[in-house]
Amino acid sequence: MNSNPVPTVRLTVAQATIRFLINQYSERDGVERRFVTGAFGIFGHGNVAGLGQALLQNEIDPEPDGGTMPYVMPRNEQGMVHAASAYAKATNRLQIKICTASIGPGSLNMVTGAALATTNRLPVLLFPSDQFATRYPDPVLQQIENPQTLDMTCNDAFRPVAAFFDRINRPEQLLPSLMQAMRTLTDPADAGAVVLAMPQDVQAEAFDFPVEMFTKRVWHVRRAPLDRASLDRAAAAIRASKRPMVIAGGGVIYSEASEQLRAFASATGIPVADTQAGKGAINFDHPQSVGGVGSTGGDSGNHIADRADLVIGIGTRYSDFTTASRTQFKNPDVRFVNVNVKPFDAVKNAGEMLVADARESLEALTAALRGYRVEESYAEEVAREKAAWHKRVDQCYHLDHGPLPAQTEVFGALNEMMGDDDVVINAAGSMPGDLQALWRARTPVQYHVEYAFSCMGYEIPAAMGVKMALPDSEVVAIVGDGTYQMLPQELATVSQEGIKVIYVLLQNYGFASIGALSESHGSQRFGTRYRQGGPGAHHNEDGAKLDVDIAANAKSWGIDVLKVHTIDEFRQAFRQAEASDRATMIHIETDLYGPNPPASSWWDVPVSQTSRLESTNQAYAAYLEDKAGQRHYLR
Repeated sequence: MNSNPVPTVRLTVAQATIRFLINQYSERDGVERRFVTGAFGIFGHGNVAGLGQALLQNEIDPEPDGGTMPYVMPRNEQGMVHAASAYAKATNRLQIKICTASIGPGSLNMVTGAALATTNRLPVLLFPSDQFATRYPDPVLQQIENPQTLDMTCNDAFRPVAAFFDRINRPEQLLPSLMQAMRTLTDPADAGAVVLAMPQDVQAEAFDFPVEMFTKRVWHVRRAPLDRASLDRAAAAIRASKRPMVIAGGGVIYSEASEQLRAFASATGIPVADTQAGKGAINFDHPQSVGGVGSTGGDSGNHIADRADLVIGIGTRYSDFTTASRTQFKNPDVRFVNVNVKPFDAVKNAGEMLVADARESLEALTAALRGYRVEESYAEEVAREKAAWHKRVDQCYHLDHGPLPAQTEVFGALNEMMGDDDVVINAAGSMPGDLQALWRARTPVQYHVEYAFSCMGYEIPAAMGVKMALPDSEVVAIVGDGTYQMLPQELATVSQEGIKVIYVLLQNYGFASIGALSESHGSQRFGTRYRQGGPGAHHNEDGAKLDVDIAANAKSWGIDVLKVHTIDEFRQAFRQAEASDRATMIHIETDLYGPNPPASSWWDVPVSQTSRLESTNQAYAAYLEDKAGQRHYLR
């Protein structure tokens, strides 16, 4: 007989889950934080009496749990995961929100959000509800039946988009599963969507959990150091190069390595371009900052990349936009040095792998390269490219385009009015391309564009998540009318919770980005314009604009709306929204057809090889010409 029994506390699985998460902390560089700071949840018969009851109990009586788990009531399951992803991004992956949804369609609605989080390497913790573990009620309402097995539910759809997936079929499984979940969420190399599927009967099942399970636990976010051999090889490659450049990805920002990146660039004179996730890692007015690179980059970054003989990728996963579908780096002798915490990303483009933290690596490389600096002629070329591009940016920002303004003029007004610690948010359409090329980011926090999954509808819930993370920042989400119609529901949550954000709604009656892409690829803007039609109408013809009043719709969700027509009116409205303590939308109509910034790169979008349409045949001929420069990087 055990004379020293382990102290236990009787809780349901859901109650134990909430108590455990309240007591988890992250630590990096000596700073501790509550890691899980709150919960989003949409309740139904799968979780209302499980995780819903646990959150209610904590809200009424939080002391036994060791603290509160603040709850926010969202309106859409996908939307709440986007909000959680945006929150994690804004906290540099050091704090998260959890999401829970009911069985069947509610939980399955979170799959898109999970894919976005994993693609962006962002930690989110999802609790989709599941069928009964006992299988007494079988099939339960909203359960998908698979005749081949009784062990599969719709939640198995999370497996390919999750960084970690588990199903809790017994209370005894909870602790090891939560430990693996926390390990994944706090690992810079593995961060992504963690999905713990919870059968609804198990959520409500009581068990004697060990008290020690709920003591404070600190998860130390590691900074993997750069090993000496890798450092020596990288330093030798840089010293041997004539035209090196850095591509700064999101890993630089998540590592909080901006100061070290600036010091490295200043000491060596090596130019620094940025990806969508890395914009702001170096301030735009730093002498070595050359702006965006790749398919949505600007001339300065792309011209430098065209001729680079060494590309130093730091914290980038080298998406096809960054490499312009492997056509951007045209020097036949180009080589790569890749710094990344994730070996999967570090090996891309057959580069020299430096599997290490960005900040640690930059400090080590700066020291190892003491006395090295690029040749003066190269530095002068970088300065010329930078100056020429900034002149083009000024032109795009102040076009005086009419009768409708160009969206680049709206971006220019925002860029000039927003503060250094304010945040601009976007995700889809033509806007991320314009923003990466044109936006002058002054700090790492200012630019928040989700362009890994580029999920339409992200912007509205993302603004909510970012404001929760950065309450002292002005948070501005730029939303197209197409994106708005995908996922407007969280406007109700913003209104209910009194979250002050600014939405800039660009109304152009169509999909500007895909329309332009369609036209350039021979598909004549088919299915991309909001026009009145009917049976037999062609979807690539001009017609009467669709009479959908987004301004009125947004107002109906409970937020203030300012409708403007000119850039001067827009500037005045922004200052009014800035001074308000309420969520506000500024609605402005812009030109569907641009003009957009000049393009200096390519993106591989295959064109039909044969067609009865002459526009398609012409586009295919152009496609073959552009594709001729595509290659694998193997040096």
